[in-house]
Amino acid sequence: MSASARPAHPVRVAAVDLGATSGRVMAGRVGPRSLHLEELHRFPNGGVRANGSLFWDVLGIHREVLAGVREVARTGPLHGIGIDSWAVDYGLLDRDGNLLGSPYSHRDSRTDGVSAKVLEQVGAAELYATTGLQNLPFNTIYQLAAARGTAALESAEQLLLLPDLLAYWLTGKIGAERTNASTTGLYDVRTRDWAVDLAKRVGLPWAILPPLREPGDVIGPVLGEVAEQLGVSADVPVVAVGSHDTASAVVGVPAIEDDFAYISSGTWSLVGLELEKPVLSEAARLADFTNEGGVDGTTRFLKNVTGLWVLSECLRTWSHQRIREASLAAVLEGAEDAPPLRTVVDINDPRLLPPGTGEADGMPARIQRLAEEAGEPIPRTPIAIARTVLDSLALAYRRHLRTAAELAGRSVSVVHVVGGGSQNALLCQLTADACGIPVLAGPSEAAALGNVLVQARTLGAGLPDLAAMRDLVRRTHELHRYEPRPGSDWDAAEARLGTSAAG
Repeated sequence: MSASARPAHPVRVAAVDLGATSGRVMAGRVGPRSLHLEELHRFPNGGVRANGSLFWDVLGIHREVLAGVREVARTGPLHGIGIDSWAVDYGLLDRDGNLLGSPYSHRDSRTDGVSAKVLEQVGAAELYATTGLQNLPFNTIYQLAAARGTAALESAEQLLLLPDLLAYWLTGKIGAERTNASTTGLYDVRTRDWAVDLAKRVGLPWAILPPLREPGDVIGPVLGEVAEQLGVSADVPVVAVGSHDTASAVVGVPAIEDDFAYISSGTWSLVGLELEKPVLSEAARLADFTNEGGVDGTTRFLKNVTGLWVLSECLRTWSHQRIREASLAAVLEGAEDAPPLRTVVDINDPRLLPPGTGEADGMPARIQRLAEEAGEPIPRTPIAIARTVLDSLALAYRRHLRTAAELAGRSVSVVHVVGGGSQNALLCQLTADACGIPVLAGPSEAAALGNVLVQARTLGAGLPDLAAMRDLVRRTHELHRYEPRPGSDWDAAEARLGTSAAG
C-alpha cells in the first residue's frame, strides 16, 4: 500500500531518535486528537577510541535501529520510519556504495586548529555571510578539511550525514536532508543549496555532496532484504524528518505564542528562536550565533551551549571514583539547597568539550580549574560542583536568549524547555529566575514527537502546518510552568564572568 493510499487515521510509525550517549526507537501513534509515544527499544551509544582516534560504531547503531524498528513492527502496524540524530558527523561511501571506515566523532581531536587554517582561505565574515553558522571547531567543513589528503577522502564518491547514511542502508537511496545539511558549513543559507564555490576554495571534493531533500519527503520504500529482516511489507516508506534532532525537537515545542524562545536541553543545549529568515548581520557573527534550517523553511537562530554533558561527565567521574553519595538524585537534591550563584564559570569553555574520567582530567577537576582562573570560590564537593554547573547553564541561557532577541529584533514572553533537561526541575526554575520570564517545561521527548509528527503529516494524518502539530502536542502532553523568583542577583553574577563568557 502506498503512503497516500493509507487511511488518514490512525498513523503508527517508528521514530528513530539518536543521541550521542544513547539511542531509542519509539512507536508513535497519531490520531485526530491523540499523539502517543511508546519507547520500545533503547541502547547505549558513545564514541569508540581506536588507534588514537574517536569513532562512532555506526554499524552497531544500524543493528540497533533494525532491532528497534522490528519491535515496532512486531507490536502493531507500521506505516513509516523516520530517523533523527545529532549533527555534523558523516560517513564516506566508495564507488560501490560501501562505507569507507568508521565515521569520526565530532569530539575527536583531529580538528584541533583546523578552523583557523580554513579561515585563512575564506575570511570569517564571508564564511558567515554564506553559511550563517556559529564557528564551532567540529563543523563538517573543518572535519573534511582535517581529512584532506587521506585515502578515505580521496576515494570517496559520496558523503552522507549519519541519519542519511542509516536511511541509505534501509532504502538504498542517496540524499541529504536540509536541516542537517545546514549544520555542515557547506550549505548556503541564502540559496538553500550546497555552497559549491566555498567547498572548491577550501580544497574539498564538492562532488561528494549528495542531492538535497526536504523534511517530509519520502526517501523510498525499504529494501526487500530490509523488509525481510524487519518482518514488514516492502512498501513501508522511510520518511525524511527534521533529521537534525534539534529541528525535530523544535517541531515538538508546544508553543501557542509567536514570541517564544526555546531551549532544547540535553547533552547539548540549543538556545534560540524560530525565525522566517536567517540573521546574517556582522553583530550576529561576532556574537557567534548560528542559522540552521528548520522544518517548513524556518530558520533556527540559536546558540550551541555545552549542556548537561558537563553534569553527566561529572557523574561518570564520580562513579569511577566510587563516590556513592554522588548519584544524580542526590546531587540535585543537595544542589537545590546549596547557596545560589556562589560559583559561576563559562560553561562554554572548550576545555569542557572532551570526555575524561581520570582524577586530573575529569570534568569536576576542570570545573574547579575554571573557577580558580575566574577568581571564583572553588567548589569542593559534588553538590557544590553540580550547583555550579546548573547556575552557570542558567546564566548562559539568560545571556544568549537576550542576545538572540536583540539580534533578531524580537521580544520574548516565554521560554519553552524541551528534551531531557525539561525533567530537571532545578535547572528549569533557575532558567526562569535567570531570564526573568516564565519557563514552560516539556515534553521531554520533543525530538521523537517532532519526528513522528512530520511522518504523520506525510502519511496523511491531517496536520497541515507547524501550528497544527504544536497544537496537538499541547493538547496531549502535560507541561510544567516555572515562574521567575526574585532574590538572586543574576546581573552581578554575569558581571563577575565578564567578557570571558561572551562567546
